[in-house]
Amino acid sequence: MVVADSLRRRAAITWVVMAVALCWCNVASAETEVYLIRGWFGVFSTGMDTIAEQLRAKGVRAEAIMHLSSKATVTKIIGEREAGQTGRLVLVGHSQGALNAIEMARELKAHDIPVDLLITLVPFLPDPVPSNVVRALNYYQVPGWGMPLVGAPDFKGELANIDVGKQLSIFHITIDKTSEVQEAIVREILAIPQ
Repeated sequence: MVVADSLRRRAAITWVVMAVALCWCNVASAETEVYLIRGWFGVFSTGMDTIAEQLRAKGVRAEAIMHLSSKATVTKIIGEREAGQTGRLVLVGHSQGALNAIEMARELKAHDIPVDLLITLVPFLPDPVPSNVVRALNYYQVPGWGMPLVGAPDFKGELANIDVGKQLSIFHITIDKTSEVQEAIVREILAIPQ
């Protein structure tokens, strides 16, 4: 009788531990994942690192990457999704990194992986935003650098182009370091429903 009670208690404890572990795994897999893609050589895109630090300080999983790492990052995202990760996905890119962010979204579309938010800073001659993007924000300058984004023919998401050309303190190489733009990016990412 004592042995049977002991076994029942152990079984109950095992079930509780397993339930907690499963809940923890589900919470962890639903975490927002943010990739910030720097421009050519990463030299002029140090604001991407600052934004990543701001997001991490708020508990968001954020990583600044070189634009040459975009293909490896897509492979990583695909592997995580195949392993059951279900969190929100955000891509943010500056200059060449903005073009890479759009390309990454297009590659993820081929694997039926949605991009919850795509933010581009001053992309030049960008490709259309693919239909797996739920929401896209684009900062560009007229006169200056960058161009408005357009959606692909099957794009049904939300797309906003924000012209910062009248703000004389913002240039191609400073837009990612401008506190107003950084704060807006962080605010948009934190507003994504979990």
